Amino acid sequence: MATEPTTPKGQRTRQAILAAASKVFTRDGYVDARMSDVAEQAGLSLGGLYRYFENKEDLFANVIRDLHEELFRLSRSSTPIADDPEAALYEANLGYLRHYHANSGVLRAFIEATTVEERFTTIWWTMRERHVARFVHAVEHDDRVQLDGLDPTAVARAMASLVEQTAYTTFAHAALNTAPVDVETVARIVTRAWYRSFYGGPGGS
Repeated sequence: MATEPTTPKGQRTRQAILAAASKVFTRDGYVDARMSDVAEQAGLSLGGLYRYFENKEDLFANVIRDLHEELFRLSRSSTPIADDPEAALYEANLGYLRHYHANSGVLRAFIEATTVEERFTTIWWTMRERHVARFVHAVEHDDRVQLDGLDPTAVARAMASLVEQTAYTTFAHAALNTAPVDVETVARIVTRAWYRSFYGGPGGS
């Protein structure tokens, strides 16, 4: 039975396993990745690996949990949305997209995992809703918001889908694009859509 390490050495080994797993999932995807490959990448025996994680699903869930926590943290703007909505949106989107770009292989594997394991569909939806709820809370008392009666949560979900799918097609499948697009340009594009959807202005970042 896998257990959470309590010693500094055990915690370092666990982090090394997660780093190795990220490389394997990036290379092979979720379905084709094997625990034996992760053990080899981490320099451990297969038995040693199973002392930390019960199976591939458990291992990948931990990889994704840590990654999503970083995505959530890095997409928090230091500029209050009440002071400058467009600047705050751009900063939040840029933070999210930079981290997505740096981890696009694992996130591609994550979308693959949602098609074969219900657990990952639940993780995907739960983490996504955190982003939506945070934004809706930030603008719920903002008199400048212009939604013409539309539900702000529904609009925020649509915009979150725009950002997520744009990141997926642009970065996770970069090889399919006719030309690369830099992260800053993508951030400006999605920020313009966010800003216009909620504030009705030109959104010229």
